[in-house]
Amino acid sequence: MTITPRIRGVYSAATTPLNADHSPDLGLFAAHCQRLLDEGCHGVALLGTTGEANSFSLVERQALLEGVVKAGIGPEKLMPGTGVAAIPETVALTRHALSLGVTRVVMLPPFYYKGVSDDGLFAAYARIIEAIGDDRLQVVLYHIPQVSGVALSLPLIGRLIAAFPDTAVGIKDSAGDFGNMEALLAAYPGFSVLAGADPLLLPLVKAGGAGCITATSNLVAASLRTVYDHAIDPAMADRVEAAQARINAYRSLSNTYVQIPTIKAMVGLKTGEPKWAEPRAPLMALNPADQADLAAKFAQLP
Repeated sequence: MTITPRIRGVYSAATTPLNADHSPDLGLFAAHCQRLLDEGCHGVALLGTTGEANSFSLVERQALLEGVVKAGIGPEKLMPGTGVAAIPETVALTRHALSLGVTRVVMLPPFYYKGVSDDGLFAAYARIIEAIGDDRLQVVLYHIPQVSGVALSLPLIGRLIAAFPDTAVGIKDSAGDFGNMEALLAAYPGFSVLAGADPLLLPLVKAGGAGCITATSNLVAASLRTVYDHAIDPAMADRVEAAQARINAYRSLSNTYVQIPTIKAMVGLKTGEPKWAEPRAPLMALNPADQADLAAKFAQLP
């Protein structure tokens, strides 16, 4: 019997626009989230790595989520990142999301201390989930060891699923190791395995994966939706391959320079809104020469 994952689809790892004083631009951000949905995303995974979440305060993160909900985007379409280094703050951010009717979150492990044991990581997640104590909560674990420095092992994930089967329901795997994703699918049927890298959406869906949470969806959401919807339809193979080629081209260009500032610059080129070009320090905007080179290459994309 096939068990259907609880969270499925194309989610955008939405980038966050800033005002001149580098505060979040709430109006432009809400409009961007709506555009992502209009272009084909099933939902928006705001306040993640691409969204520069760990450069924002708790108050700023709460204001961004509140602003999107107040703009009329349904809470069921939102999946904010709530995992930070301190357990009480992760609890606070997650409770805040739940207070707005947002029941799905992406949760980093506490990431400051490196080399911690699986027992320590299990204790951290368990204390967070138990402190929140809300049956509505669904947590997508966040595995991005190349950035966080803290990996989520296969046995740890199994322990969390066994202890919290209705809460630990999925994972965003951004490590880029397709073998790890296949191992997750084999070990934990029904667990939502979501690719964090756009080129892996097609093979993951073909293998039974649940979808993706990716940065390039800020630019080519419609193409990602085409891949997701038709990955296993032989009659649509040519269309899917063309969509995947377009995705890969945008992804490749976004990796030409530091990815997050480059994604933001590309969104600015797409929308004509110069505010997108600025990240918050310590990330820096592309210099004028790189921006000009990017614009020339962007104009040639399909």
